[in-house]
Amino acid sequence: MEQLNGLVQSLDDHPERRQLLASCDDHNSVVQLACSWGFEIARRWGDGETNVKELPTKNLLIGHDLDPGDEKQHVLCQGPGWRLMRIESCAASSPPEFWYDQCENEWLTLIRGSARLKFLDPDECFDLSVGDQLLIPAHRRHRLVRTDPNPGTVWLVLYWLENSPPQVSNLNP
Repeated sequence: MEQLNGLVQSLDDHPERRQLLASCDDHNSVVQLACSWGFEIARRWGDGETNVKELPTKNLLIGHDLDPGDEKQHVLCQGPGWRLMRIESCAASSPPEFWYDQCENEWLTLIRGSARLKFLDPDECFDLSVGDQLLIPAHRRHRLVRTDPNPGTVWLVLYWLENSPPQVSNLNP
């Protein structure tokens, strides 16, 4: 608590630091900035341990500056017959008259933004927002109608082959 109180006093004593603090995108950036000013605060406010090992992966919520219509895909992990992907879309949509007809099952959830998907046979539209999830069976024709503009929409998507359900023995390292 002393370090946190000292940081707050430092912001009062040095008003220019407030803008630097406000420009931080995530908690880890706040911790780094505070450390550069001589304060040792924990990874999370109230944690006693300051020497915490960082994960080797990037934060799933932090996005890239994509141009409208762009999409960025990244395979997070995969195995025989399956893959888990992070997809970031900025004001994206499927090309006119294009329909996905994939041989894989697809489970998706939105972790940022919103999207609209359209399906054939039967004709349906789904509006998705943060936390929504959807299972798309293999060969169910669908298209992306829209995603949010900047900062965009972020999806977690699990694909697996029709006759090969994903099998993972241990998700923890």
